[in-house]
Amino acid sequence: MASLAELLRIHTRLDASRQGHLQRLVASWGPLADLCFADLLLFVPIAGEDHHRYVVTGQVRPTTNQTVYRQDFVGEIVDEVERPLVARAARSGEIVEGEINRSPLHDRVRVLCIPVRYQGQVIAVVSRESMPTMGREPGELERTYVDVFQRFARMIAAGTFPFTAEDAESEEAPRVGDGAIVLDADGRVEYASPNAVSALHKIGVHANAEGMRLGELGLEEVAIRTAMAIGAPVTEEIERGQEATVLLRCLPLIDEGTVTGALVLLRDISELRRRDRLLISMDATIREIHHRVKNNLQTISSLLRLQGRRLQSPEAKAAIEESVRRIRSIALVHETLSRETGDDVSFNDIVRPLVRMVEESLLSPDRPVRVAVEGDAGKLPARVATPLAVVLTELLQNAVDHGYPEGWAADEPGRVVVTLHNDGMELQALVTDNGVGLPEGFRVEDSTGLGLSIVRSLVTSQMEGSIAMRVGETGSGTVVDVRVPLVINERVER
Repeated sequence: MASLAELLRIHTRLDASRQGHLQRLVASWGPLADLCFADLLLFVPIAGEDHHRYVVTGQVRPTTNQTVYRQDFVGEIVDEVERPLVARAARSGEIVEGEINRSPLHDRVRVLCIPVRYQGQVIAVVSRESMPTMGREPGELERTYVDVFQRFARMIAAGTFPFTAEDAESEEAPRVGDGAIVLDADGRVEYASPNAVSALHKIGVHANAEGMRLGELGLEEVAIRTAMAIGAPVTEEIERGQEATVLLRCLPLIDEGTVTGALVLLRDISELRRRDRLLISMDATIREIHHRVKNNLQTISSLLRLQGRRLQSPEAKAAIEESVRRIRSIALVHETLSRETGDDVSFNDIVRPLVRMVEESLLSPDRPVRVAVEGDAGKLPARVATPLAVVLTELLQNAVDHGYPEGWAADEPGRVVVTLHNDGMELQALVTDNGVGLPEGFRVEDSTGLGLSIVRSLVTSQMEGSIAMRVGETGSGTVVDVRVPLVINERVER
């Protein structure tokens, strides 16, 4: 299905400001459908056809009533013969009411066509469509809601709705069914729906609100006064301790440039905020755990160093040093996670200090090798970042130890480059050196060295990836190619 912007671009010549007006209308007309208990369709004249044909660019169904249409009309093109009321509203610039026989319903549909005016020009038509009511008098709630909708309809026809200073509606924004209060021009309550009364009870307001200002009931009126003063919606949260939170959204009602009242929507979001606080608390706890794990790993690393100083065997000392580097690489991940929110970590924040650690421990003036990092690994989940840090530590150590052995000499300085690339589906890590290269007949699958055995196990088993080693493109040096799938692992975990 084409988006509103695409339909407007294909079928109209509306400029950016007029397109923006229609986009704001579609983004904010959910409460209007709820108020009138009906479907809303947006018809835009097709350019160059003198209003003879229209394209449906928007459709919304009410949450307070059954929909009239089960099918979606967005993208459908109609002419004035099929939609005479739409054409009449577009030409006259007046609100037009009537009935149509809409196939395949084979029934009459009640229609109210509202011209959408922007800067004095009718650029579209909103059609409210519902089944005729038979034999039942509407109650006070229905009468009040429909009356408020009619006031919004006149604002659409006058060009004052949608609001030009519309604040962005979040997913938490209250709907009419959550609770609605209608205020007069003085900010006094004319009507409060049962759900609105329940929301007021939630924050400690038990008095009869009708005829009173919300400030007289003990609520702050800053949002309401601001909305009625500036003629634009304002949203705020009302908290009563940690147990009760109500989201309040005030929509001013404007007639001929004067604010004549307001619609206040209320939503009890106490449970949502409780979950938010719980998530924040859990996140802080997880980060504290990462911090403590990092401290414990650093303690183990220090103990191993102390143990290594007491050893006489060079082989044992080398093994201890390798273990210390592996532990420090894991500690780097936990240190970064202790500063991040969530389970994802920017791997570039890990790989650069990891490279510095390798340079400090392995390189010397007798072995002038430099390590560089290129590319961007992006954010990785901890389940990938932790083993990958160990893998890169091993590969860098392997490149320095075996690519530039004792007595190594070459025409150019030693250089090891770590290249990272993340396309969202797969992470690729290349470790390239210009050293002595691979022994003849070398296969990574047959390697018995501890370092490469660790790398192979982590890449293939823990990260479900692949590893390949080959001679560099110039015929010398070594390229290690590690590829780790990102999407597959996430699907398996779920």
